[in-house]
Amino acid sequence: MDSIARIVSSMQAAAQQCQLTIPSVKSVKDIIGLSLPKALEILFPAASQSQISALIGQYQFQYVEGDVTPAPLFEDAQLLLKTLTDNNRLLAVATGKGRQGLQRVLAATQTEHFFHASRCADEALSKPDPQMLLSLLTELNIEPEQAVMIGDASHDMKMAQSAGIDRIGVTLGVHNREVLSNYQPIAIVDSLIELQQILIPVPGNK
Repeated sequence: MDSIARIVSSMQAAAQQCQLTIPSVKSVKDIIGLSLPKALEILFPAASQSQISALIGQYQFQYVEGDVTPAPLFEDAQLLLKTLTDNNRLLAVATGKGRQGLQRVLAATQTEHFFHASRCADEALSKPDPQMLLSLLTELNIEPEQAVMIGDASHDMKMAQSAGIDRIGVTLGVHNREVLSNYQPIAIVDSLIELQQILIPVPGNK
């Protein structure tokens, strides 16, 4: 999902409501993918625990109800998911969202049926710790060398690196090619069609 603008505006609105310094766009983008408590600790290091609790409530309200910034699926996302499913690929989600947030997104985008497993930030250690990925590998009964992690942020790349899983960077989201390349991905792509061509090669094409 192209949810960056909504995450940024929701976080800035939450800070304003809690009378805290409003974080910059870049600083909010840099915490996308982390669990919400961990993200808030980074964005608001001087905040008290009661302020963090208030921020969590305000951010969740803003993202779900208060903010109307669109968060559509990226172009060709449905096509990619269908193509991978049709080619018998196992798909899983490792996300900084909580379980309730992920289920809401899957329902809104009608994509839940594509995924065989998922791990959320309230069920495992936050990215970039590899626990989410290692747990998914165990559930799906596959080895690290049989998997690939696809992500748009440094937290995704570092998590996969720590889990011993190949990784592909996508420049559509949080971080650019230069940042993603620091984590030795096997590829970096600029579109989901390009990603599909790597994951499901067309016979005869190099």
